[in-house]
Formats: sequence, structure tokens, C-alpha cells
Amino acid sequence: MSTNWEYDCIVIGAGVQGSFTAYQLAEKKQKTLLLEQFILPHTRGSSHGQTRIIRKAYEQGFYTHMMEESYELWAQLEQEAGVKLYRQTGLLVMGPEDSQSYQLYKNNLQKNKVPMAILNRDTFSQHIPNVNLAVGDGAVVDITAGVLYADRALKTVQRQFEKLGGVIRDNEKVTDIKPGPVVTVSTSAGVYRAKSVVITAGPWANKLLAHTGLQLPLKVVKVNVYYWKEKVPGTYDVKQRFPCFLLTECEETKYHIYGLPSNEYPGLMKICYHIGGETDPDERDKQTDRSDIDILQRIIARCFPGLVPEPAVVESCMYTMTPDQHFVLDRHPSHSNIVFGAGFSGHGFKFGPIIGKLLCELILGEVPSYDLSPFRIRRFQDQTKSAL
Repeated sequence: MSTNWEYDCIVIGAGVQGSFTAYQLAEKKQKTLLLEQFILPHTRGSSHGQTRIIRKAYEQGFYTHMMEESYELWAQLEQEAGVKLYRQTGLLVMGPEDSQSYQLYKNNLQKNKVPMAILNRDTFSQHIPNVNLAVGDGAVVDITAGVLYADRALKTVQRQFEKLGGVIRDNEKVTDIKPGPVVTVSTSAGVYRAKSVVITAGPWANKLLAHTGLQLPLKVVKVNVYYWKEKVPGTYDVKQRFPCFLLTECEETKYHIYGLPSNEYPGLMKICYHIGGETDPDERDKQTDRSDIDILQRIIARCFPGLVPEPAVVESCMYTMTPDQHFVLDRHPSHSNIVFGAGFSGHGFKFGPIIGKLLCELILGEVPSYDLSPFRIRRFQDQTKSAL
């Protein structure tokens, strides 16, 4: 075991949120250690995979507002590293015209003056070929949206962090956290000390918070990631400017269905159900629920006639869900030098740069750039408990 190494800050968890937090801290001249339990890169958490949707289309205005700056920070990282991380495709939002969810998406885009297009039924197929718009459904396009190259983005921000003098230690599982004016973090390979600690451990958040006497109402779910074969290659291709899409509500399901154009597997389109079955992150492969396939097959047969309605490739990801599906960004109630970001509920990747900035501000005692009241743990007062 190596002995105490002293840092200004230790960030635990090198997914997208932790990596951006570490990078922001290093930019502010903080001596920072980024710890990761698995060997990097890995596919065991929530930040892997080649693509994620980036969008301003949201039901809540506070997310749209945060995404304005997030886009800027992604562009800044692209420029700084000289790496392409984003492709603009637009995001097609479809849903029952009279439903609350669809109206919130549409109104929020209009209210925040996001470049958008409202598609009417008569001309829909000219703009979006090979998609059937259900009777009674409306359609809008968030023109600014697109695809983030997730794996590439993660590697890029980690590389920039190291260029700033940051230290990454992977294959080191945290075994203990001892709070105090100086926090002691023990791992499978050493003991480290720091003035402050940020916990961004995704599905393992509660396992780590338990060392600090806190448990949040987080639920870990395993989500199946499906790829569907094009009957004619190129029908839904990213190069053809086919957009990402979001189906807000339909007769089959209360959860969203989302899709991305063919990209990581040429000739295959990613379409998934935005929820999964509860699992233990260390035993996730035992969770084999595939009830979502029936729902997706029916929707694909009805809406996407150019796809074979049978998944060609099945991968998986984990979501860490909060009861309201909003993030947790807060300071520990008993230890002000411990901050955490958790519960990104399957929609946090695109916010990586802005989450990193906010967690950095929290740990340095600065005034947060955004109102954090939607993300504070006090909203879960009856559901948050002491682990001691």
C-alpha cells in the first residue's frame, strides 16, 4: 500500500461528470486526483458507448437554460483538443398533439427561442422520409440538437485534465472515506488525503456515500441498448442528415422512446426504451429483463417501416434514477468539504461540462452559476437517511 498523498481535491468516479469536474478543478489550479475503480476505458458504468443525444429540447426550462452554456463548453473542449465531439443532426420530437408532455417540449423550445421547426402532417414525409407520424401526433424539430461522440468525449476530457497536471489512477476501488477537515480516501492500492472530495460514482454513489453516513433515494436500473437493421442501408443514416428522435408518449408506454441515426454500426439504428429493470451495479448481468422488446417492436413496425423489427445487436447501460428524474448536485449536509453529483437518470451525459463546472463551484465555495434548488437533496427529506 502506498502512503498518504496529499491533494487539494479527490474526485471519485471517472465517468463524464467526474472527468469534467476534475478537469474544471485542474483549470482552477487545484491539485486534483481522479480515481476510477475499473481499468479505463470500460463499459461497466453509464458513460460508455459511441453516441449520446445532445439537445435543448426539454420539458423543463432550467435544463434548456443550462444546455445553452453546455453547448459552448463542448465547443470549447473541441477547439482546445482539436477533436470533433459533436455532429448536428437535429432532434425530431413526436407525441400526441394534445398531451401535456409534447406541449411542454414545444412551448419550452419556443419560449427559449431555440432554433426549431414545427412540421405539419401534410409535409412531414417530405422533411422526414421513412417515418410514419401517428394520427393525432404533432412533430417539432430542435435544430441545434445532434450526436455527441461519447467514448471520444470522455477520453478527450481525461487527456486534457492530465495535460493540466491532473492525476488519474484507474483500477483503484475506493474502500473507505473518512470525513474530516482533511478527508482520507482509502483504495485497493493506497491511501490519499485531500482538503475536499467530490463523489461522482454513478450507480455506486450510495455505496460510497454510506462511508459518510448518507443514503439518497437512488435506484439503479439496467437499460437495454438496441440496434435495429435497416432494410436498405443508408435509409436512416447520420450522413443523410437523418435526425435523432424522441417519442414522448404513445399508446404502448408511459416512458420516452429515443433513437439515433445509424452511426456506430453502419446499417443499424439505435432505438431504446428510456427505462429498465432494477439491478445491483456489481451484478447487473444477472438482470435479463427484455420486456421492452415487445413495446419497441410494435413502435418500430408502425413508425419506422425501413427497419427490420427485430434487434440485431443488444448492449446495455445503467441509469441511476432519482424519484423525480432530476439530478442531485449538492454538498454533504454534515461535511461541507464533500460534494456529490448523482442520479443523472439516463439524461446527464450532455450536461457533463456544466455539471463539472457546478460541482467545481460547490467544492470551492463559489456561488453556483445556476439555481441548484431543483437538484438539492432537501427535496427528498423524507427519503434521505443516515447510513450510520
